[in-house]
Amino acid sequence: MARDTTDQTPVRSIADMTDYLAAGCKPKEAFRIGTEHEKFVFFTADNSPVPYSGEASISALLHGMQEKTGWEPIMDAGNIIGLAEPSGMGAISLEPGGQFELSGAPLENLHETCRESNHHLATLREIAEPLGIRFLGMGGSPKWSFDETPRMPKSRYEIMTRYMPKVGTRGLDMMYRTCTIQVNLDFSSETDMRRKMQVSLKLQPLATALFASSPFTEGKPNGLLSWRGDIWRDTDNNRAGLIPFAFAPDFGFADYVEWALDVPMYFVVRDNRYHDCTHITFRQFMAGALKGEIADWEPNFGDWTNHLSTLFPDVRLKRFLEMRGADGGPWRRICALPAFWVGLLYDDAALDAAEAFTRDWTVAEVSALRDAVPTRALAAEFRGRPLFDLAREVLAISRMGLAGRARMSSEDFDETVFLAPLEETLAKKATLAEEMLALYHGRWGGSIEPVFTEYQY
Repeated sequence: MARDTTDQTPVRSIADMTDYLAAGCKPKEAFRIGTEHEKFVFFTADNSPVPYSGEASISALLHGMQEKTGWEPIMDAGNIIGLAEPSGMGAISLEPGGQFELSGAPLENLHETCRESNHHLATLREIAEPLGIRFLGMGGSPKWSFDETPRMPKSRYEIMTRYMPKVGTRGLDMMYRTCTIQVNLDFSSETDMRRKMQVSLKLQPLATALFASSPFTEGKPNGLLSWRGDIWRDTDNNRAGLIPFAFAPDFGFADYVEWALDVPMYFVVRDNRYHDCTHITFRQFMAGALKGEIADWEPNFGDWTNHLSTLFPDVRLKRFLEMRGADGGPWRRICALPAFWVGLLYDDAALDAAEAFTRDWTVAEVSALRDAVPTRALAAEFRGRPLFDLAREVLAISRMGLAGRARMSSEDFDETVFLAPLEETLAKKATLAEEMLALYHGRWGGSIEPVFTEYQY
């Protein structure tokens, strides 16, 4: 998230918070696609991480992008920590370990999404190359230890860094040493939200498997195909995971609000200062828990919006749905991830088919699959069948949905072309992680260094 929200409108009731989410409903013709992707930043001379400060640094990249794009700087205690497109159509932000993120504009089709990503990467390379900097597309930091990883001067991350070891064993690795590709998608009604939430929660482990690309940690194989996926199994289970209540047949906005109210907060922002609120839930905040701790102790919609951004379920509900299961990856996968989900969720016939395909999947079954996928990826089994087989069927539904949308490029091809990397994965019967491991044990001669050349942006 590039910029924490400021909105002084008071929150008076739980109904207000439910109405806030429901206000995300929009007609189908107004549906948009918002794609986010993160990448690791490294020096080409020695494949070392790039620090925040200095002549060749993360801050230098942000200042360079500001000059190139004209986007507005986002500041935190005098430090530049991101950029925002002036009309709200996109942002650049930093993850805790310096992972460089583009939060894309809400766009109408995947052709626009891919052009946006390519333009961003091309502009960034113009600034980075004279500094001896490039970018790595994969799900987990393959070489650097936690202590070697830089820290970004972002106030919310200071609070999270103190808090994470109290609630799980893997939170700091999640923050500092992982990257993802995500897509944000719209809904037209509470019923539409429910259907999309349930289908995408059930299929999120499949996305983790298809995009698995984090088989190395600190210079050697880590025994996993999606190290990032494994990390999310014990990061902070109060705010992450499957959220079983969302599988209920009458799940709605109010249910998500009730859950969010009882998740511990991270912070509130007052007069540009972050106040640590990890000792209370939002429900306690509503009941006056900060009275006497801060002057402006009553909750507002900026607080509520920021709190929603600190919840980490596999599919996150805001005024849209965020698909959060995939590892980061090379540039072609930046387009493949939104293609996969748009095909499944934005075409009526495809959504019907995906819903029918997953209708009787239980929380326990999906949870077991979620646990198996980090190690086995597409070789994991579901009801006695390898996930490879299910992936073929689900990908066929996604392809049908994209073809049904019939959004054509200027070269007269439709959006199905963006599924090609996933279709190649199924054809090879090997995930990107497995390809990387084969190279490590083969041509790379047991060295991690070639990953920085062969998978860089």
